[in-house]
Amino acid sequence: MSQQSQAEVQTMDRALFAKLTGCLGDQATVGKLSAAFGQVYSEFLPDIIKSETGLDVSVAYTGCQSGLMDDLITGLGSNCALVNGSLRNWSPKFVLGCGSGFVMALMEHMLGALPETIEAPVPRPLSVIELDLAVMVFDKIANVLRSAVNASGGFEPYLEPPHNIENRPKPVASQADEFAAAVTMTISLGKTVSEIIVIIPQQVLLRTVISAPRAKNPSAASEAWTEQLSEQVRRSQVTLEARIRLQSLTLNTISRLAIGDVIPFMDTGDVRVEVSANSKDLYICEFGRSGENYTVRVKDNVNSDDELLRHLMN
Repeated sequence: MSQQSQAEVQTMDRALFAKLTGCLGDQATVGKLSAAFGQVYSEFLPDIIKSETGLDVSVAYTGCQSGLMDDLITGLGSNCALVNGSLRNWSPKFVLGCGSGFVMALMEHMLGALPETIEAPVPRPLSVIELDLAVMVFDKIANVLRSAVNASGGFEPYLEPPHNIENRPKPVASQADEFAAAVTMTISLGKTVSEIIVIIPQQVLLRTVISAPRAKNPSAASEAWTEQLSEQVRRSQVTLEARIRLQSLTLNTISRLAIGDVIPFMDTGDVRVEVSANSKDLYICEFGRSGENYTVRVKDNVNSDDELLRHLMN
């Protein structure tokens, strides 16, 4: 028997064993449970995001896939952020996915752009600060999941830090994979349409009772989101930029500049430096040097700490 035929027999035997032990369901059952999850998300996730950000989003169930968990994750493509999660008394392992476009569009909104002016971003892996924002997005996705399943004890989901799919560790060859179901939905914000994926082991899914979550106090939820986002932004790494004004030159002089030419600073005394982050001015500084490093010394604040956070969040 060829190696390919042996692999096919082993796959069939594994699937049959999984069905007999309750770890793999038939297509109709898995599809029905996945659709129930999709219904809960389409009804409640937009309301949560609306109450906590003021943004209008729509969520729609698009289908489900059945297969080995690692294969389902690999099939998500390259522009997706993932989170490994667990929920006590329900599942020791599940995976949440979100298309990078939604997080990028949400970040633009938090930086002041209006949803209708945000063009659909070109898909790419998320930056460090965007992954920080994704923490809050996955928290909302996980909370809808927690509210919809029959997990006793009222425990909160545990989520690992988000990561781009390209940075996901490779599966350990010695560890057996398990059959899972990938519940796939679209989430739309303005012109941006991305995917949300919830990947659940079928052994867990087949014994899950799905129900609609209870409504919460919108104003309290909004305050909690703002407070959490403020803390997340405070912990984020931000790239600073320093601008120094140079003496004005004619276009003719500029066009003739060559390697080695020197352009003097505008200031003749202490050189004024304007430091900004995300196009927002932060400090007025003076240019200097410490040992082998060029430095800037803060002389005045342009904005208060709270004003900066509001700029990053509004």
